[in-house]
Amino acid sequence: MLTIGELASYAGVTVRAVRHYHAKGLLPEPDRDHSGYRRYNAGAVVELIKIRTLAESGVPLARVRELLRADPAEFAVAVADIDKRLRAEIRQRQRHRERIARLAAGDNLALPPQVVEFLDHLRALGVDERIVRVERDGWIPLAARFPDRVRELIARKRAQIAHPQLIDFYLTLSAALDRTDNDAMLVELVDKVAVYLARLADEHGADYVGGGIEPSLAELLDTLAFDTAPPTRRLIELLRQQGWTGWTKLERVDPK
Repeated sequence: MLTIGELASYAGVTVRAVRHYHAKGLLPEPDRDHSGYRRYNAGAVVELIKIRTLAESGVPLARVRELLRADPAEFAVAVADIDKRLRAEIRQRQRHRERIARLAAGDNLALPPQVVEFLDHLRALGVDERIVRVERDGWIPLAARFPDRVRELIARKRAQIAHPQLIDFYLTLSAALDRTDNDAMLVELVDKVAVYLARLADEHGADYVGGGIEPSLAELLDTLAFDTAPPTRRLIELLRQQGWTGWTKLERVDPK
């Protein structure tokens, strides 16, 4: 016969846990002996180990008693149900971790959810984090200045990012960031971008490409981009030779 301390030691739990299981009705309390102590037999050790194992596996205490009394078929069904619940909780916790990561990155601090989703989409495409930061820093003052236009602007951006040419633009620019001999890469990139911009302007109009951003704000956003990713300044110089100027507010110009 064992004391409560010895029982807890054999089962690998604390005395407090044993008393908690008593209070929940999971482990029967034995009668006290003539000395006033409760004494436990080997069966209590086995039962307590089963309770501990189920509890550590994530089974709610409210269902432990049900599983202890279930036959093999009922036990299998109950375990499958608990596993389904646990997998749902894991997915939810993973979403929470992703949100925390975005908060740590500063995306959610000053940006609406639609923009945060767009930035995550760029990351999923493999775009360099520095380019993502250029986009993020540009959207912060843009969303503050035009909160009512965010949905329109981000919908346009999402439609454009679906085009292979724009995806290639982001990825090529990402690759150019760490190259000192990146001019040939940028020249080739600009040739592709100019054709793409011309097609967009012809199909949707010049304002679709330029975005209708006021010049002073566009200049501010351009400065943010140039400071974060210096190759973008050279890219704009090359783009002017192809008949376009600007970064945030693209406009057609005379290439000469």
